[in-house]
Amino acid sequence: MANLTLVIDDQVLQAARIKALQEGTSVNEICRAAIARYAAGARTDGAERVARFKAIAHQIAQQAVDGYVWPGREAFYDEVLSERMRGGAPADTAEPKRKASPRKPR
Repeated sequence: MANLTLVIDDQVLQAARIKALQEGTSVNEICRAAIARYAAGARTDGAERVARFKAIAHQIAQQAVDGYVWPGREAFYDEVLSERMRGGAPADTAEPKRKASPRKPR
């Protein structure tokens, strides 16, 4: 296995280490998985992205009917990125990990 040296901002690396530790992995493993996906060409085309978006929108609408309140865009992005870094299922096929308390409409 080859070694790779990266130049990365100290604060970014520290934040990545903390998050990786919380998720039970390492920054090295996250980088290795990301590079493997990149090398394998794990990209989605426009039609697949639209289909995923529609599936996510349907899931959110169903959860609203069930009394679930979506925690917001940042929580959604965190969940999607977390799944991608672990190499797991896309967030649109997984059960939500967080339940938010109802928010008052703006």
